Amino acid sequence: MDPLVLAAATAVVGAMATDGWQQGRAAVVALWRRARPADAPAVEGELEAVREEVLAARESGDRAAEDGLVADWERRLRRLLAADPRIGAELRRLVDEELGPLLPEEERDRARTITQNATASGNGRIYQAGRDLHNRS
Repeated sequence: MDPLVLAAATAVVGAMATDGWQQGRAAVVALWRRARPADAPAVEGELEAVREEVLAARESGDRAAEDGLVADWERRLRRLLAADPRIGAELRRLVDEELGPLLPEEERDRARTITQNATASGNGRIYQAGRDLHNRS
């Protein structure tokens, strides 16, 4: 799983439920127009259809449905990136500059990528967290 692709898919789906979605939609379609121009009209139509599903899932509190939509967009974005790895920088910019600012504060963390690596040896212990770390000992 590519953390950037997951962050982008999460940001796309999350932005669909915001008032600024038209701006977000335009940014996603622009990315497709640069990467795969022939697919851009279909993606534009799909974005509108999926937005209705996101809004319905949010209204009913169906987190599983929303997670499924994120997984769908993750697959799409993974294929886009696999076809042209140079699109990675644009995908990062899309998340950081276009979609991320549209998301409510509590959702922005879900659309960030965090990579952690650690090595312990002997009796060493490692505690890592992407945000808050609580010790209950």
